[in-house]
Amino acid sequence: MGVLGGSFNPIHSGHLMLASYIAQYGPVDRVWLVLSPRSPFKSDKMLALDSHRFAMLEIACGLSSVIDSCDIELSLPRPSYTITTLRTLATRYPDKSFRLIIGSDNWGGFSGWRDSEAILDEFGLMIYPRPGYELGDIDDPRVIQIKAPVIELSSSFVREGISEGKDMNFFLPSQVYEYIINNKLYINNDGPEIDK
Repeated sequence: MGVLGGSFNPIHSGHLMLASYIAQYGPVDRVWLVLSPRSPFKSDKMLALDSHRFAMLEIACGLSSVIDSCDIELSLPRPSYTITTLRTLATRYPDKSFRLIIGSDNWGGFSGWRDSEAILDEFGLMIYPRPGYELGDIDDPRVIQIKAPVIELSSSFVREGISEGKDMNFFLPSQVYEYIINNKLYINNDGPEIDK
């Protein structure tokens, strides 16, 4: 199983295309999208509640046969560390093996992650390309570089478009877009709708 964490605020077509590519062309046959919890220490008015973000994640993953949603981090102690998430998944699902997926933009600082060597030793790593972050060759059998298409689409772009009243229907699954509209998420930059 590939494990791709994120705030998914909101989940969009770029996330889904990447996960689908890795599951179909990479060394794993499924990808779990793991929702990162809302930090009580950060004041991000445009970050939707965990419940909304996970509902959108479930809707999007329900459209795929190779991508699953996972809310395990919502029940773990905070701050949430990747090694804790991976070890908890391995304990809860002993019949599965997990490999962490990160973008090339995170590789430069990966050695500073808590227990980064343990992540590599116990789970391994898949790295997908991000614009402006070339990797070169990585001589480490625990690391697999995925030659996925580079998708320049961000959740912030989607949120800004919605906030400005633009039709963002083609940037995320239509069911997710409908959920956002029905729940009045990301409507303005002041953020009161986010906390409903």
